[in-house]
Amino acid sequence: MDTFFKMTSSVWQTSRFKIDLTQPKVMAIVNLTPDSFSDGGQHATLKQALDHAQMVLEQGADILDIGGESSRPGAKAVSVQEELDRIGPFLQEAVRWHVPLSVDTAKPEVMKAALEMGADIINDIWALRQPGAVEVVAQHANCGVCLMHMHREPQTMHEQPMQGDAVATVKDFLLHRLQFMSEVGIAQDRIVLDPGIGFGKTIAQNLSLLKHQAKLLTLQRPLLAGWSRKGSLGRLTAVNGVVPVAQQRVGASVAAALMAVQNGALVVRVHDVQETVQALRFWQAAKP
Repeated sequence: MDTFFKMTSSVWQTSRFKIDLTQPKVMAIVNLTPDSFSDGGQHATLKQALDHAQMVLEQGADILDIGGESSRPGAKAVSVQEELDRIGPFLQEAVRWHVPLSVDTAKPEVMKAALEMGADIINDIWALRQPGAVEVVAQHANCGVCLMHMHREPQTMHEQPMQGDAVATVKDFLLHRLQFMSEVGIAQDRIVLDPGIGFGKTIAQNLSLLKHQAKLLTLQRPLLAGWSRKGSLGRLTAVNGVVPVAQQRVGASVAAALMAVQNGALVVRVHDVQETVQALRFWQAAKP
């Protein structure tokens, strides 16, 4: 079964762009939320968000990932209208910049509106499992999509973490989602996969997904790695029992992104763009 999905090109097909994945790409996080775990409220106004987006593009970001609803453990759900009110004005401006725009959402109504405004990629932590979501993407000519594995849901995933072999569970889930995408006519070159680091998984399971990432590559689709500032990094790097807060996890975040790329990831989703770009450029220059 693993060999059924064959990587036919090194291009990620999206609405307006064929993103070249012969070299790893940096996806910059642009949170338009007041309650995201790392930078909630910092970019909540339109001007703050646009200024931040311009800055990370200047630092070397290849893709902007815009989010209007936090997916941190225990996060409060927001309405469709509230999410659209947060991301709509940003999209209307940023779509003129000629840069790939990803929208981090699980709501089909938001997906449809974002694509109509010109978004290029739907980045869905639910892997298009919410009613109506897969239909929105299937009906679009060629938007990109990122399918992520998540245990349970954001409101409850921290209460009862996943059990067992994370690599086998994640691989099986993503395989079945790929099969379903094929059945509904979504072309393989539109799809990138995300193992969902931190989404209902233990520290050991997150590390296992990184160490054994090659097993996910047998699915023959590009992988996106999202380690940036995650809680596992904080707990793993605690000094004298003091866990660094999210903004103090830059070093660990960059190290995790670099290891993910070394293990085959082709997109890294990050807060700290400048540091990640520098690390990747040095790695590319120095590797054998």
